[in-house]
Amino acid sequence: MKVRPGVEVSAQSDIGCQRENNEDSFGYWEPEEDQQFARKGRLAIVADGMGGYEGGQEASRIAVETVISFYEGFTGADPQQVLLAAVAAAHEQIREHGFAHPQLQGMGTTCTVLALVGQSLYFAHVGDSRLYLVRDGKITQLTRDHSYVGRLVESGLISKEEAENHPQRNILTAALGTTNDPVMDSPGRPEPLQSGDALVLCTDGLWGQVHDPEILHAVESGTPEEAGRDLILLARERGGPDNITVEILRVN
Repeated sequence: MKVRPGVEVSAQSDIGCQRENNEDSFGYWEPEEDQQFARKGRLAIVADGMGGYEGGQEASRIAVETVISFYEGFTGADPQQVLLAAVAAAHEQIREHGFAHPQLQGMGTTCTVLALVGQSLYFAHVGDSRLYLVRDGKITQLTRDHSYVGRLVESGLISKEEAENHPQRNILTAALGTTNDPVMDSPGRPEPLQSGDALVLCTDGLWGQVHDPEILHAVESGTPEEAGRDLILLARERGGPDNITVEILRVN
């Protein structure tokens, strides 16, 4: 994984303690040519598949490969619109794969992808994987959870603390490949980044076991590689019921 100066990057995934296979996928990409890099920047993505032993693996793999390939080939001027188009293309690819392989019917995946172009952050998001911004001793969740419990929190019916242990917290309201038109979130405008900022992409196998202040502490206490390793270990110590994936980018 080639990484130009300007960021530190770590991407790690673990099967967890109770699963027989890893249905999470992740990726990192940046162009080789400097001119392309100036226009497209860096891309990072995580996806958490669902739909059985093979279906989940296939869905998350297709999402990551399609989004990276689409972004790599784009010729437009707006990275945000390209990310949304790339995620939509991944959705169609997953649906077509499911139709062609009936045994995989019901396959789907979350998808959270960011592009870092210069000092501007763009992202697109479907599902309940998360993107966090760590800045000046604070952690902010930039994405919202497309889940039944996420809706309850947004409506003020339950607190975020109550949501952490809600028995239906894993019921998604949006995912790639599972509906005709998936709900996609993106920022209204790019987020300006500062030196020292860290971005954390993770699946619910991490944030479901590790609290936001603990993610903040790990990211501020070590390198992205050390933080990712410590967070995965903590999730495993708490039972690791799901696959655990975390990708951390620190802006230098």
